[in-house]
Amino acid sequence: MSEDYAARSDAPARRDRTGQAEAFDAIGASYDVAFPHKDGQLAAGRRLAGELPPGSRVLDVGCGTGLPTARQLTEAGHTVLGVDLSAGMLDLARVNVPSPAAEFRRLDLADLRVSGEGPGAVGQFDAIACFFALLMLPREEIPSALRLLRSLLRPGGLLALSMVEADLDDAAIPFLGHVIRVSGYLRDELRQVVRDAGFDIAHEESYAYAPASTYVPPEHQLFLHCRRG
Repeated sequence: MSEDYAARSDAPARRDRTGQAEAFDAIGASYDVAFPHKDGQLAAGRRLAGELPPGSRVLDVGCGTGLPTARQLTEAGHTVLGVDLSAGMLDLARVNVPSPAAEFRRLDLADLRVSGEGPGAVGQFDAIACFFALLMLPREEIPSALRLLRSLLRPGGLLALSMVEADLDDAAIPFLGHVIRVSGYLRDELRQVVRDAGFDIAHEESYAYAPASTYVPPEHQLFLHCRRG
């Protein structure tokens, strides 16, 4: 049995994510207007890019508009595959990151696999950036998603992961004029879920971040820098 299959065989039934994709299609470029600075993500992207040999292959999960991570990684000399559920976000990513070293595909994280037929067969990577993408999953899907990401990494590969610290499970929240469903963990729980999925946590950072609006309170963003164990 391949590790790829083993990572997927016990996965829970996938929730319908059509509404999530449609919300981000509608949000489009407004996302980068509402979140203009992204200090934590920029720092995590720089750290990831700098730890890799030039020309490394990186998967950007939930790449959104391509800013800042896909652009950072290509400018650092790496090759990037960005995946996202939102066709509108991917259209923006192709404009924002026109580098021949970047490719963008409309794919659900759960459809990614190392080998086989179709666009979901993506091979293995030296590193994965997964910034805030797991927020979009119910908690029951997050452990299997992490195991799947581990299967897509070469031995010793790196994972840069971020989540918002919150005790939430598939909760509906207002977001830039739309409703999305999000999950989160308190930091001790997040560390345990990541370790249970087969990662060693090498470094951790946290940031208090408020979007460029007056009605949303600051959120606490957690960034974990991990290595496939």
